[in-house]
Amino acid sequence: MNLKNEKLIQAACMGNKQALEQLLILCQPDIKRFARRTCSSAEDVEDAVQIALWLMYRKIGTLKTIATFASWLFRIIERECYRLFRARQSKSINSEFNLENIAMQNTDLSLHIDLTNAIGSLPFIYRQVLILRDIEEYSAPEVAEKLGITIEAVKSRLHRARMIIKEKLDSKTYLN
Repeated sequence: MNLKNEKLIQAACMGNKQALEQLLILCQPDIKRFARRTCSSAEDVEDAVQIALWLMYRKIGTLKTIATFASWLFRIIERECYRLFRARQSKSINSEFNLENIAMQNTDLSLHIDLTNAIGSLPFIYRQVLILRDIEEYSAPEVAEKLGITIEAVKSRLHRARMIIKEKLDSKTYLN
């Protein structure tokens, strides 16, 4: 970040509307580029950029240090992309499981319930790794870092969690 940008950020933080407008224009290409890499769909990119710019406009005064501006802004985008992804995922899950589909897919619902129960009954150390890897789709190194364990421990716990679930589900049949 150059000195001119630092002064612009500082002025915007202090409530200078003109500086804030210039900062919004200056940051938009970087925000959009980061959102394209982070968001799961083109619609989410546009929404995340607009929301990030709006939040920057409203909350720039809460920024504590100018040096953290870029990470603060990119964290806003990251959170927004994740929120939009979860909302989209939730909508698709809700549409898949409406009452008509549930009546027609009793077997799938039964499997879903049994799978949910099997995951819920896992010991915490296995359940946490399984959820981070298989549901939230973090990579093994990311899970290891989040949990403060080795990659080998992540792989071992994930394998054990999957085996426990497989054993629980093998005892049931899901054929029509």
